[in-house]
Amino acid sequence: MNKSYISLLLLALPFGIINAQQSKTNQFADLSVNAGKSQGTAALSYVYNWKLGKKKKWEAGLGLRLTGYAGTKRDFTTAPGRLARSTTIPFVIVFAGQETQNWDTLTVQRPLVGLLNLSANFGYALSSNWSLGFNIDLIGFSVGRKSSAILTSNGVTRNEPLAKPAVFNLLLTGDNDLGSLNSEFFLRYKLSPQWSIRAVYQFYFAEYKTNTVLQTAPDGTMVDRFRNKANLFGLGISYHFNKP
Repeated sequence: MNKSYISLLLLALPFGIINAQQSKTNQFADLSVNAGKSQGTAALSYVYNWKLGKKKKWEAGLGLRLTGYAGTKRDFTTAPGRLARSTTIPFVIVFAGQETQNWDTLTVQRPLVGLLNLSANFGYALSSNWSLGFNIDLIGFSVGRKSSAILTSNGVTRNEPLAKPAVFNLLLTGDNDLGSLNSEFFLRYKLSPQWSIRAVYQFYFAEYKTNTVLQTAPDGTMVDRFRNKANLFGLGISYHFNKP
């Protein structure tokens, strides 16, 4: 075997490794649009998933997602988990009773939030063309439009001229969460090796904070955080970077 042939093999080796790795991953960019009553979102994301299991039907990974949320006259209720729910135990809080007697309502006239978050992503291949999955934001930050709002407490209303989006976003499960977070359940159909479409159910948290008026909670603390929980439906389209 001459040196030229050996050199060609050495040059080809890295490309062989890359192709082997590509078959074990699912890398894609995705655009989704979701809507509900007087509110909606658009999201652009990049996801890097590793295929898992003997048949590589499972996948899990991380992504980076930019989400835009807009609405008109949306009600945001008292956000802190210790007031909103009967327990703050992580994960258990999702199923805990709602303490509605502690809730005040902040009606934000024109909420508009842009958020950039790291996401966790999971999927399962039902067949060569069909798959389903779930994703959820983990941590990041938000920017957005200040808006006039009305705080209603025990039938008494007060004007808030400059309600603003919460800046810091962090997944702590359920009403323990901070800021604005995006999560999706979806069913995907692969149109080609490179393109696929998704049917999406989105559960979205948006959080606004008051600037001049506060809620006086039953325990005597002052509250400036209020949350809107949006159940939205929409479509997504994905471009897969892996070679067929």
